[in-house]
Amino acid sequence: MKEEELVSRVTDLLREAGADEPVVAAGIFNPRGHTGGMFAGGLAGDSVGGAFGGLGSSIGVAGGALAGAKANDAASGLPEWLVLAVTDASVVGFDTDGRRRPTRPIFRLERARLETKVHQRVNVRVLELIDRETGARIELEGNRIPTLHTGPVLDALKD
Repeated sequence: MKEEELVSRVTDLLREAGADEPVVAAGIFNPRGHTGGMFAGGLAGDSVGGAFGGLGSSIGVAGGALAGAKANDAASGLPEWLVLAVTDASVVGFDTDGRRRPTRPIFRLERARLETKVHQRVNVRVLELIDRETGARIELEGNRIPTLHTGPVLDALKD
């Protein structure tokens, strides 16, 4: 989905929820550890599948990677894919359908109470959203693939 379409869709969903806030950026994220879970699961799958030769190894890696990512996501309490939208007043997380399209808001954080931290990793950037008053945090990872639009979200949160 193009960035403009994503921003438009979350703007409409916010209006439906009673919040008429202009969205300055929106991108697609995973729970923190999603990609690491894929690597760990893939290694485990390769060990098991490798006993059956090249094809078994390939199937084992693919199956293990998917299982590892799903296990991590389930443990986080967040959906596998979520859309994060930034407005001047808040940061809103949206659940997604099977095609990474936002469907409904699942959390809303006031920017005035929010501290953000970004940690650079090899293939992802980890985003921490921390409530200054309670210390509660949501940890996400944004892939570096441009079509997921995580860069504009991170830039908007720097301001």
